[in-house]
Amino acid sequence: MEIFREFGFEAAHRLPRVPEGHKCARLHGHSYRVIVHVDAPVDPESGWVMDFGDIKRAFKPIRDRLDHYYLNELDGLENPTSENLARWIWERLRPVLPALSAVTVRETCTSGCTYQGE
Repeated sequence: MEIFREFGFEAAHRLPRVPEGHKCARLHGHSYRVIVHVDAPVDPESGWVMDFGDIKRAFKPIRDRLDHYYLNELDGLENPTSENLARWIWERLRPVLPALSAVTVRETCTSGCTYQGE
């Protein structure tokens, strides 16, 4: 069974490696949405994979580090594409959430990516 919990945060960034003249090279911000997916068997006693509150607690320190920050200043996010951000979140979340199966990052209402580990 796969469950998920969705989170939001606001952050600014710029993409330093896009072609010259690309609009994303300029400083701008997004209302990011992150969906954390967990894949594990349903516990027969509780009837759930895990408490959604446990996912929230695991993600809180990561959200606190991202919300209202300039992403380019964070170690490992010097080029903060959605893809790099999804991997960055995965690397910090997986040790505390071993059943993590995917991290989806949405920059806009219509654009995003999903990372499922290596």
